[in-house]
Amino acid sequence: MTPDQIESAVAAAMPQAVEDLKRLVSIPSVAFPGHPEEPVRVAASVTEELLRSAGLSHVQQIAVEGSFPAVYGEAPGPPGAPTVLLYAHYDVQPAGDPAAWRTPPFEPTLIDGQLYGRGAADDKSGIISHVTALRVFQGRFPVHIKVIIEGQEEYAGERLEAFVERNPDLLRADAIVVADTGNPKVGDPSVTTSLRGLAAFTVEARTLRESLHSGSFGGAAPDALSALMRMLTALHDDNGDVRVPGLPRGGFLGQGPSEAEFRQTAGVLDGVSLVGSGSLADRLWSSYSITVTGLDVPTVSGAINAVQAAARARVTVRVPPSADPRMALESVTGFLRQVAPWGVQVSFGDFTVGSGFQADSGGKARGALNRAMDRAFGRPPRDVGAGGSIPLVNTLLKQFPAAEILLFGAEDEDAAIHAPNERVNLEELRRVATTEALFLHELGLPSALGV
Repeated sequence: MTPDQIESAVAAAMPQAVEDLKRLVSIPSVAFPGHPEEPVRVAASVTEELLRSAGLSHVQQIAVEGSFPAVYGEAPGPPGAPTVLLYAHYDVQPAGDPAAWRTPPFEPTLIDGQLYGRGAADDKSGIISHVTALRVFQGRFPVHIKVIIEGQEEYAGERLEAFVERNPDLLRADAIVVADTGNPKVGDPSVTTSLRGLAAFTVEARTLRESLHSGSFGGAAPDALSALMRMLTALHDDNGDVRVPGLPRGGFLGQGPSEAEFRQTAGVLDGVSLVGSGSLADRLWSSYSITVTGLDVPTVSGAINAVQAAARARVTVRVPPSADPRMALESVTGFLRQVAPWGVQVSFGDFTVGSGFQADSGGKARGALNRAMDRAFGRPPRDVGAGGSIPLVNTLLKQFPAAEILLFGAEDEDAAIHAPNERVNLEELRRVATTEALFLHELGLPSALGV
């Protein structure tokens, strides 16, 4: 095929791609504890069906211990061609408060070229970009293809890491495309060359056998919620910098967003300051950050006049690409024990860790991607970092040190992933699918192979 034919084939495939994406988004495949498991398994089955439709000669669901199944597919390319592994995930974040959504989170809604719904970008767009790119070749692929789509990345991605370590030959490849990142802005091509790692846990403060009447006991009885609030606010100084010992600030060599761009993208209110020190690229991509992502306390509407016996919080630590997330976990939990007031009983649990990633400068696969992205977007990509983590990436790097790992996708920074009103820009999805198809074509050319 020629590049012109590839671009035309992707454009022709987009109506079906949109319908397939709507079908996936309508499935509430939340793999968090406490959510129904059946929709997650339905999403696995639909993903399997979509990979079969892409012309792969072998597709199956593979059991992953303690997790939902991964969907695996493969197809041969010409003799001597490199092997490319394509990755994405079919599980999604919880929708959160439905009232915060302008459209129902699991009823995909198309508005002005944007498809809204939980998972539309993160990461069901990644599945569709792979499927759409593969359909272009009608089963005659220019390289050997492997595909792995996992089912619990958002909550416990380390479980697939263990699977990869036990089954390295299954996923061995020369180049690995991870379609779970995106561009800073729609139409602004980029390749993510660094990812922060993740360490998350639940902390509980307990002070009393049971909650007490605040009129009779308030003023002397220790309130667990007040204790927990003191502990959590101690994690940052007045400037918003992390003050936990052993978690130094990092530096990112590439260019990050301007403050004006960031404020607009993040929706920071007028008069509200940004937090932390150093460049935005340093803060977002190369330094530690700590966020309280949930609290188990009485709601305002359900509040009663009581001194609380116990309070819990979920805490997420983002870790620089080369740092050890387990060390960060120990540092933060140790600090919280140290600053706990009044001798309150503190316990921790529900631990999750994921390693970060730092890419090399790139080789033949990166060169092929640069050419593909230049054609699809009209300009070459730039290197960016990402504050999020993809637990599998570092494991792939350790297992296959010679492989080039390439991170790009349709999740631009305005896509509201992990937030209400998540959406994917369909023109961006077309460009990303075009990029991937052109990349596979470029990598299979004799010039890319050094022939």
